[in-house]
Amino acid sequence: MKALILVGGYGTRLRPLTLTVPKPIVDFANKPMIIHQIEALKRAGCDEVVLAINYQPKVMMDFLKEWEQKLQIKITCSQETEPMGTAGPLRLASDILDDGSGDPFFVLNSDVICDFPLKEMLAFHKQKGAEGTILVTRVEDPSKYGVVVMDDSAHVERFVEKPKTFVGDKINAGIYVLNPAVLERIELRPTSIEKETFPLIVRDKGLYAFTLDGYWMDVGQPKDYLRGLGLHLESVRRRDPQSLAQGPTFIGNNIVHPSAKIGSDCQIGPDVSIGLECVIGDGVRISNSVLLHRVKVANYARIADSIVGWGSSLGKWTRVEFKSVIGEDVHVRPEVFLNGSIVLPHKEIKESIMDPGTIIM
Repeated sequence: MKALILVGGYGTRLRPLTLTVPKPIVDFANKPMIIHQIEALKRAGCDEVVLAINYQPKVMMDFLKEWEQKLQIKITCSQETEPMGTAGPLRLASDILDDGSGDPFFVLNSDVICDFPLKEMLAFHKQKGAEGTILVTRVEDPSKYGVVVMDDSAHVERFVEKPKTFVGDKINAGIYVLNPAVLERIELRPTSIEKETFPLIVRDKGLYAFTLDGYWMDVGQPKDYLRGLGLHLESVRRRDPQSLAQGPTFIGNNIVHPSAKIGSDCQIGPDVSIGLECVIGDGVRISNSVLLHRVKVANYARIADSIVGWGSSLGKWTRVEFKSVIGEDVHVRPEVFLNGSIVLPHKEIKESIMDPGTIIM
């Protein structure tokens, strides 16, 4: 069985992290985002994953070669010479996706993190005799989204963009099961599967919706990345609690790489991810934050609701708070306060930055 992941473009919403690596290989809970998806696809029975890429394809494929060996799954690249939208990449990779077996294939947006109920979704798709199945998730305020309207048998009737009156509370979660016949509906040009392809399948009464029972988040921007981490760690607590950090240093759900070193009298958590070879000094406080690989945090620093990039360092008594995002190789001097700051890679910060949203270039 095959799958295609829509890797997309420049990852501008997750800058400055994506100035260092493409968005799908930014770590999420100490594992590249896209690897969470590929592992789930393998569990669902996929033996080949196609990455639809239009930005830094060599970087992506060089990185994923090692994971191809680790996961024992074939990973191939379909490179776009121009952005092809959300449907064009399927047609571009149609020779791989339609292997003549008639088997359906998966399509995933690379920003999505959830419990990935792919086996259950595939069984539902086959049981309904669907041409296409959309994963949908419930939201509290559907007026911000495109709502999927369905009948009692989960048959999709229509889509309503940002409804002003209530028509439903389920939205497209960015994961699909599609029959090869769908490829014939797509022209080889930049095109939208949501706006152009799905309405054709709805017209022919072939589109169904499978409702996600669990968490879901599009983690393509920092605030959602951090919120998604909390939801993911809560899910890990239910499924595999032993993989979370244990001991009096930790509050709530946290994940710490085995190579990380943490000093005395620290308070870590809740919802913290600490990466490879990080070094945390004494008396440090960290909550709802991510430290990517090789970050050094000196004594008595505080990090809250923020992301610290690869190889960066924070001096004694620093405070990094309120959705700050620090890029790769940034060095913050002692006693500096970063208040919602965005710091591009390879900088030294000597003075506090008090205005939220300030970008340090």
